Amino acid sequence: MTWVGRTLPRLEDPTLLKGGGRFTADLKAGAWAVKFVRSPEAAGTIVEVERPDEGIVFTAEDLDAAGVGSIQAVLDRPDYRRVPHPVLARDRVVFAGQAVALVVAPTEAEAEDLAEQVFVDIDTEDAVTSIEAALAEGARDVHPEAPGNVMVEGVMRTPGVDAAFDAAACVVELDLSSARQSAMPMETRGGVADYDPATGRVTLYASVQMPHMLRTGLADVLGIDEGDLRVVAPDVGGGFGQKMSLFPEYVALVWTAFRLRRKVAWIEDRRENFLSASHARDQQFTVRGAFDAEGRLLAVDADLRSNVGAFSCYPVTCGVEPLMAFAELPGPYDFAEYGVRSRGVTTNLSMMAPYRGVARPMLTLSMEQLMDAAAEKLDLDPVEIRRRNLITSFPHTSPTGLVYDEASYLEAMEAAVTSADIPGFRERQAAALAEGRYLGLGLSVFSERTGYGTPAFAARKMQIVPGYETVDCEMGPSGQVTLRIGASPHGQGLKTALAQLLADQLGVAPERIRVISGDTDASPYGWGTFASRSMVISGGASKIASGQLADKLRAIAGVLLEVDPSGVELKDGLALATGTNKSLSIAEVARAAHHQSHRFEGMAPGLKEQAFYDPSGTFSNAAHVCEVELDPETCGVRITRFLVVEDAGRLINPMIVDGQIAGGVAQGIATALYEELVFDEFGTMLTTSLADYLPPTAAEIPDIEIIHMETISPQTVTEAKGVGEGGTIGAPAAVLSALNDALRPFGTRITSMPATPDRIAAALRAARTAAAEAEA
Repeated sequence: MTWVGRTLPRLEDPTLLKGGGRFTADLKAGAWAVKFVRSPEAAGTIVEVERPDEGIVFTAEDLDAAGVGSIQAVLDRPDYRRVPHPVLARDRVVFAGQAVALVVAPTEAEAEDLAEQVFVDIDTEDAVTSIEAALAEGARDVHPEAPGNVMVEGVMRTPGVDAAFDAAACVVELDLSSARQSAMPMETRGGVADYDPATGRVTLYASVQMPHMLRTGLADVLGIDEGDLRVVAPDVGGGFGQKMSLFPEYVALVWTAFRLRRKVAWIEDRRENFLSASHARDQQFTVRGAFDAEGRLLAVDADLRSNVGAFSCYPVTCGVEPLMAFAELPGPYDFAEYGVRSRGVTTNLSMMAPYRGVARPMLTLSMEQLMDAAAEKLDLDPVEIRRRNLITSFPHTSPTGLVYDEASYLEAMEAAVTSADIPGFRERQAAALAEGRYLGLGLSVFSERTGYGTPAFAARKMQIVPGYETVDCEMGPSGQVTLRIGASPHGQGLKTALAQLLADQLGVAPERIRVISGDTDASPYGWGTFASRSMVISGGASKIASGQLADKLRAIAGVLLEVDPSGVELKDGLALATGTNKSLSIAEVARAAHHQSHRFEGMAPGLKEQAFYDPSGTFSNAAHVCEVELDPETCGVRITRFLVVEDAGRLINPMIVDGQIAGGVAQGIATALYEELVFDEFGTMLTTSLADYLPPTAAEIPDIEIIHMETISPQTVTEAKGVGEGGTIGAPAAVLSALNDALRPFGTRITSMPATPDRIAAALRAARTAAAEAEA
């Protein structure tokens, strides 16, 4: 029996469940506390920063004197506006919460008291807080050095777009929007920078997803050699993309440790996380679809706008949302003509950075709403219109040139439709309506581009091109395996899944495999964990390296057993000579490799292999079905059923996959119905705590029914596809579709997320007013 495909309890969990995890805040003993003084204004010129007479206070003036630079996130494209991100604000502030100064004191309480004594005098300006305000004629430039407020812009138009719309039997146009959100990891950002007087190095322990990239960025901004800095990501309490970026706070923290030659720590609270960490979503899409009389999609024309905030995140830049939306809007649908303009718009809000799903929740919502609206206009069943438009032949090339590998778009939808028993639901819906209850059912079908390497990132013209992964795989003299990876897990069970993968390759139990990650001194250079990539890319490199190691084990065992290596099987901790009764324990083979290397002619001593993997990428896919009940009096929405049919290729550990799907769906439901960062006209955040920023609880999330399909693609060494973001991508579209189905008797629909009771009530009032005016 192989280990791959088994539901194995996560090897990481016993330590965490017993309280033995080591998170960043657990490592601050003996450190002095750092607190940041932040701008209360969203826009303005800094007149003066008044320091108290006593205490350690640093400003941009101190950093400039030390030669500290700015964070530079760069795309090599003519439409990209490069705006340096200062570590501490120098002359101007551009969002409320921007760090202007930092203080250092022996305790957090003393640091808070000291921070309150720093006075920042700002000559305020009118804040530009929305996409509409930033693009309005005569709008104030958020950055005078980048006039026009468009930071990046992608435009393309295939030759037949206009002709397709002219020939269409049905044209649907929709305006859709998604509010600004926070990734809201359970563990907020934080870092402990520890200066070592013996070596002159600083070790930064930080809750991050990309430790090697963070070290490179820190060294560049500080003007030091990377060898002078070690970055360690200990246990990480959730990332979801927010912990990918190089934030200025980390630069300031490391510089302070070097300057004071001591250990310092910064751990933000929830308010600071909401205020100054990166945000997500905040998009407005105008999409038009041209359909023929049979409901086949001929063309899509789209104007996509993303509020990317004040700065560009390092290293992926502010292009991550608008350029992904630009490239991937077509999703799983088969059409040839495509026109798109996608802009990243700068405002006086905190910067935008990746958050689980990146652009795809909104683009999936757009395509699914187009399908639903066209089905209603053409009097087609919503399922049938999708049947006529889903991609069924592979490989498929999208209008933007993306090549889709083997997938099961139609098959997954049919499985979801069958399991959901839509005819039965329609009967229940009709019966409920007769009782004055409003039920709705929604469907979403989507693709998720996963596990893509440097070719995909290079296509965005990124100056820093991530994508590949390198691993070192070593077996010691006792037969224990150590796998060192550049990827950096943050709670998704990657170490367990990789151990299962290696166990089959090497013939040892997963418990005999130790995975080391997240330490720039102990792991090979890699790009961390993001973009549903870890099992595809890090797993691919791990499979290649362990395969090479297995070949060497068989060669050594062949010598010891006096058989041809091709006749050696590695299984259950043994090297077995097939067709004989000869065997050795793998530990014995490992001991010989290290201690009797002279016996193995032509082979280097020991058992260590390195491999890297840099694939083009693969597409996962899924279909989601959601049932809701709407209370028109309170405008509350209750999700009564949620079904997922997911195709992520080979499942290494089905339990881990189920957890990823369920967690993603919960965050997708949050996007659809609950979470929203709200600002006033001055750019002041009004949702600064969990009392008014409302993530769903267990009471709002239903049981998630999951059905698996496994389409094996030649595009991935492990035969697995990424799955980390799929739940978040598909759930908002399914929930909103279900809500609009429930709203159908009222003659209205919701096109903005989150669909809060206020927005639903406003839509119902508008529908009633329109109906009354029509009767009059």
